[in-house]
Amino acid sequence: MTLTEILTFAFVASLLVMSPGPNGLLIAKTVPTSGRAAGFANIAGFVSAFFVQGTLSLLGLALILLQSAVAFAVVKYLGAAYLCWIGLKALIAAWRGDVAQQAVSPAKRRRTLWRAYGEGLLTNLLNPKTAMFYLAAFPQFISASDTGPWAAYHLIAVHSLINGLWFGAMVLLFAQLSKAAQSGAFQRWLKAITGVIFIGFAAKLASMRAAL
Repeated sequence: MTLTEILTFAFVASLLVMSPGPNGLLIAKTVPTSGRAAGFANIAGFVSAFFVQGTLSLLGLALILLQSAVAFAVVKYLGAAYLCWIGLKALIAAWRGDVAQQAVSPAKRRRTLWRAYGEGLLTNLLNPKTAMFYLAAFPQFISASDTGPWAAYHLIAVHSLINGLWFGAMVLLFAQLSKAAQSGAFQRWLKAITGVIFIGFAAKLASMRAAL
């Protein structure tokens, strides 16, 4: 992988991390009642799930690529359709101003660090979007010259680092950042940018050819 490819992946992953979703809601529920340490335990759970999901995606992709060009085409177009769906959904939401705020109810009891870690882990393990994102992204950023699984793990590490920085900032400055993240204007611009980028990568993925 080149530095440009890594930076491009980091940009796309940043859009995915910053978009409102279950991880942000979990942090919002955890920190007010259980403190910063529990919030960072949530993040540790997120990262652990990323490596599990990434490994499963990598093994699945390798198996598919070894089967046939037809199988490669199937996963290629499924991945492109997924990215395009994300992009169109984001653009429609931005156009309509569909940024309805979600009420966050505080936890009824204080979380232990292990419980907070488990919640972060399960939130992502049970969410197929991360695995689908990796499955769609790996063929675009990992070339045939990249040997072994290390290139994929580099991308997972980049995604994990961005996730830790973003949600770590939310933990440390929750009151300020939660207001910005829930701003209607912020969400509309973020959704619009995300939509354009993901549709572009969908087109790129659909035009790829198998190196068989």
